[in-house]
This record gives sequence, C-alpha cells and structure tokens, in this order.
Amino acid sequence: MDVTKQTFLQGALILIAASLITRFLGFVNRIVVARVMGEEGVGLYMMAMPTLFLAIAITQFGLPIAISKRVAEADVRGDTVQIKKIVVVSLSITLSISIVFVGFLYFIAPFLADKLLKDARVIYPLFAIGPIIPILAVAAVLRGYFQGKQNMKPQSFSQVIEQIVRISCTVFLVKLLLPYGVEFAALGAMISVIIGEFISLLYMLYQFKRKKTVKIRSQFLTALKGGKETLEQLFSIALPATGSRLIASGTHFLEPILTAQSLALAGVGTALATRQYGELTGYALPLLFLPTFITHSLATALLPSISEANEQNRHQFVHYRIHQAIRLSFASGAIATVTLTIFAGPILHYMYGSESAERFILLMAPFYIMMYIQMPLSTALQALDAAKSAMWNTVIGAGAKIVILVSLGSNAKFGIIGIAISLIVTVVLITLLHLISLARVAGFKLSWKELGRMFSLLGLTFVTAYMLKGIFAGSLYQLPSFLLLLLCLLILYCLFLLCFGFITKAEYEQFLSRKKR
Repeated sequence: MDVTKQTFLQGALILIAASLITRFLGFVNRIVVARVMGEEGVGLYMMAMPTLFLAIAITQFGLPIAISKRVAEADVRGDTVQIKKIVVVSLSITLSISIVFVGFLYFIAPFLADKLLKDARVIYPLFAIGPIIPILAVAAVLRGYFQGKQNMKPQSFSQVIEQIVRISCTVFLVKLLLPYGVEFAALGAMISVIIGEFISLLYMLYQFKRKKTVKIRSQFLTALKGGKETLEQLFSIALPATGSRLIASGTHFLEPILTAQSLALAGVGTALATRQYGELTGYALPLLFLPTFITHSLATALLPSISEANEQNRHQFVHYRIHQAIRLSFASGAIATVTLTIFAGPILHYMYGSESAERFILLMAPFYIMMYIQMPLSTALQALDAAKSAMWNTVIGAGAKIVILVSLGSNAKFGIIGIAISLIVTVVLITLLHLISLARVAGFKLSWKELGRMFSLLGLTFVTAYMLKGIFAGSLYQLPSFLLLLLCLLILYCLFLLCFGFITKAEYEQFLSRKKR
C-alpha cells in the first residue's frame, strides 16, 4: 500500500487543517487590504477577480476533477502507464489553452475595463492576471494527480505556502503603490497573487519530482501520441465539468458588468455602485463562504473515494460516503449560519472596522446554509459519471441569477439588495436540483430523520446563540468578551453535534486507528 495515501477522513482533515490556516491568513490579508485600500480599492480589485475565475475555468478545462477521478480508477488497477498518459495529456491541453487565453485577455482588457465594467482603472489588475493563468494551469494538473492518488498533503502545504507569500507581498506592494492611486494598489494586490501562486507551484513540482511515481520527461511525446483514448476518457468528465465552471464563472464574470449597468439604470452613481459592490463581494460574501473551506475539503477527498468505490461496484459504500459528507458539511455550516445571523454587526466591526455590509449578511446567511452541502452533492454527481446533470443544474441556476439580477438590480426599490437576492436564489435552486439529480442517478435521498436532525441542530444552536447575545448584550463590542461568547457557543455546539450524532464515535475511532497504522 502507498504510504502517502490517506483514507477519506484523513485526507479531508488534512485539507481542512490547511484550509483553516489559509482562510485565516486570507482574512488577515483581506483586513489589511480593506483597511489600507478602502471600499473603493477593494471594489476595483473584486471587479477584476471574476475575470480571473473565468480564465481559470477556461484554461483548466475541468481537468482537475477528471484527472482526480481517472487517476483514482487507474490506481486501483495499478496501471501506472495510464496515470502517466493522464498527466501528459492534461499538461498539454491546459498549457496550450492558457497561452492562447493570455493573448486574448491582453487584447480585450481595455474594452472590458472601460466599456463593460465602467471603470477604466480596472485595467491595471486585469493586466496582472495574465501571468497567473499558466501557473495555475500546471498547478491544477498536479493537484488533480495528487488528489487521485489520495495524497492530500502536497496540495495542503502548497496552499499554506501560497497564502503566506501572498499576504507578505500584499502588505508591502499595496502600501508601496497606494500613493499612486487606488488602481495601482489593486494592481499590487493582484501581483501578490502571482508571486504566491508561483512559489506554491514550485513546491508542488518539487513534491511531484521527489515521489518519482511518474516520470513526465521520459518518452513524453510517446505518451502524448498514444493518449487519444485517455483524452476521450478525460473529456467525458472534463467537458461537462468545464461547462459547469464556465457557466458559473461566466455569470460571475458578467455579474459586476450587469451590476454596474443595472445600478446605473436604478440611478446609482459609479463611485457609489463600486462601493456597494465592494461591500457585498469584498465584505459580506467572504464571511458567508467561510465554512466552504470545510465543505470543499470534504468534496475534494470525496471524489477519489467515491470513484474508487464505484469502480469496484460498492454502491452501498458510495451512499454511505455521500451521507457522511453531507452530514459533516451541514455541521460546519450550521454554526456559521447562526453566528453570522446573530452577530453580523460585531463580526464586521472587528473584521473590517465597518458594519456597512450587515444588511447583506442578515439577508443572505439563513439561505447560504444550502451552499455548504452543495459542493459534496456536485462532487458526488461527477464521481458517478453524472457530470452532465451537474452542468445543466448550473445552467438553470445561472439563468435564474441573471434574470433576477437584472430585473431587481435595475429597480430603484431594490438596487444592490436585488443583486443579493439573485445570489440567494442561485444557491438554493442549484442545491435542490443536485439533490434531485442524485436521487435519479443513484437512488440517493435524505431521510426525514436526517432532515429532522439537521433542523433540530440549527434551531437549538440559534436559540442558544440568541440567549448568549442577551447575556453579553452590554459587551458585544469589547473584544475579550465577544471572544468568550463565541468560545461558549462553540463548546455548546460541539456538545450538540455529539448529541445529535453529527460526529460519530466510530468515525473518531476509525481515524485514530488508521493513523496509527
């Protein structure tokens, strides 16, 4: 047995630990950037980010998911030749696409910034995106390979390294360039991403070379020429996965454009629209997406685990893994939902020194609990060769998002709140469609007992948090008291998890016994 291979729980916990560190560092980075650049600078930076996400979706072509699944299946059979073909073909595709896309990005950037995003200053962070794309393309292939081998350590350590480098560079570059204008400060923040991703890639390459399981340079062209069947196998997953990511990233790319245009129709000025968009996407959404570091880690570890079990026709085990991932994802999301809903004001005050985004969190947090179980559901569909279903679910959600965003965003009665409502509808709709698809594809469903446990946990936690808020009412804006309140809530929540069986004794013992081996 490969000593680097981890079990599902081990792999998930390694990813969760790394993600916890990187999220913490990321929030430190956001706090620094928000306090130094201000809402307008954050708005410029965030307007460029959807373009980066779209570039990632196009150049990676859904291959990390396909690589992880196909490597896991080949690894079960001990087929190292096939694993090499998978890596070689994937590198060739992603690098070729990334080179073409970078040229196109530099050509279209001036038009994108000036005409579509309605702020010519966005061109600086847009130009900085170019060098990131090929770096991320190679890193994605290596990440998919290690995931398929069920070795989550290289990816986890590289994430931490990337964040440490990025935050160090951000502090220096933003302060260095801010005197020249907020647009140059946004450029500095994007350059920090380049440096962080490059150092992270170097670490991944070192780990790949050190293992020497697959030698890429040896007979590279031979593996590439004989990779037609491998290409077809990858594309059977990658194309629908790319469709899903392109749709999600495409609507995310259109989001600031449609937001700017819609708010303009609603009579909101450019500077105010940029500031409001910065509050929503730079302040509120990062908090709402905070628990996804756990759900994403579970989903990442879930894909090769389900793929391996499905290859061996262990269908009951597949159902068990999906139930397990949903249960743990909901457990991580419920505490975040309650905490953000009850304590939105103090959290924003301590994080950003501003409570301007409180209205968005109060509106969106109760619905975003659906987001936390969406990732494992999507991953399960991909692992079961139902990536097309996940793609069409995303298409429907994206269509609903655009229609509602334009309809409500351009209405003066809603404005930026209409944008927030469109995000809510998208999250809820796609999650429900994923559940329906899993029921059709694999006969999977959540029992009434499971749903009852979920709602009971959520309700009890909400009541507990509300009572604690009353007890600490006079000291919510005193940091030591507020941290004590959160610690009390967390301790009680852990007890609730044990009482409702969200973390079982068997799982805990399994992890310990496996780790001792």
